[in-house]
Amino acid sequence: MTVDVLRGPARAERRARVAVAVLFFTNGALFANLLPRYPQIKADLQMGNAAYGLAVAAFPAGAIAAGLAAGILIRRLGSARVAVASTLLTGAGILAAALADSVVLFAGALFWAGAMDAITDVAQNAHGLRVQRRYGRSIINSFHAIWSIGAVTGGSMAAGAIALDLHRGAHLAISAVVFAAAACVALRFCLPGLDTEPVADADDEPRPAPRIPGSRTAYVLAALVLIATASTLVEDAGNSWAALYLSGSLHASAALAASGYIALVGAQFVGRLAGDRLVDRFGQRAVARTGGLIAAAGMGIALAVPTVPGTVLGFAAAGLGVATLVPAAMHEADELPGLKPGSGLTLVSWLMRLGFLLSPPVVGLVADAASLRVGLLVVPLAGILVLSLAGVLQTRRR
Repeated sequence: MTVDVLRGPARAERRARVAVAVLFFTNGALFANLLPRYPQIKADLQMGNAAYGLAVAAFPAGAIAAGLAAGILIRRLGSARVAVASTLLTGAGILAAALADSVVLFAGALFWAGAMDAITDVAQNAHGLRVQRRYGRSIINSFHAIWSIGAVTGGSMAAGAIALDLHRGAHLAISAVVFAAAACVALRFCLPGLDTEPVADADDEPRPAPRIPGSRTAYVLAALVLIATASTLVEDAGNSWAALYLSGSLHASAALAASGYIALVGAQFVGRLAGDRLVDRFGQRAVARTGGLIAAAGMGIALAVPTVPGTVLGFAAAGLGVATLVPAAMHEADELPGLKPGSGLTLVSWLMRLGFLLSPPVVGLVADAASLRVGLLVVPLAGILVLSLAGVLQTRRR
């Protein structure tokens, strides 16, 4: 079944698009409900900074440990069922982390939640790409934009619960139930069947996959992993270091220091909203190269001439530049010839999480040895890396 280009997507495809958007929203909101509770959990469990850092690292460690299982589950059960089931299990892990009464239990719950979150990530993207193929045009960036809205919503829910002095167990239980219900309802409207349908053109004739050497497939896959990882390095720079650099190195106030992260996330959201139209018009390759140039030049200038306004704009440029990179890498990996359905997408999603795991200690070591300003050179270097590897992405389709 394909979409008539003139008439647009059928009712089933439109419903499936909304359903996938709900899954992305719930995925962004679930973990964001827990993050503002971290300081309280750290204090209640009497964790030092080292113990806290190791415990929190259990989340990306769990994602790396379980990420490769996603492809197998998707092929056996279908991406929609896997996405919903792992969403429910992610919520359970987050609730367990909120209720943990020891550091070991807290870390173990985060490990489980990270593992389930990784499977959710692959499955929801796989189903989103199925819907995109039905649409016949790019829509995957809009799903990632909705994930950002979910994250903001989850953080706001947590802030409200804290303001109301709601016990974190009750708060996270409500969050888990609400978003589990939303995911289960979304499942009814997802595309039926397994993820084995062929990619088809407007005449319903399956397009044969081009034959390329195995070494070429491995090179393209490795390049896609590096492109996605470059995006995670930039995101982590905003998450972990933006406020610290602005307040410490540039002596900005605490309120103003928070604007670096906000600028990065806000610009990334805007880039994802516009990303699908840009990809359809100019192609993944041109959009990625432009984004890499914007990130490298924007943050490079901000670090070369350090001022508070310039640095905030630099983080905004970085967020805008990497907005479409992860969706682009996942899309390309999902369509690589010679791989089983879901395998390329699973590998990219799995390996790019190394960026979140390794980036903080690497930047920290460089900052201790030289300065945080030098450590943040990881951002323009990531942009340059994207510029050099974007040739593996697709050009504009007719």
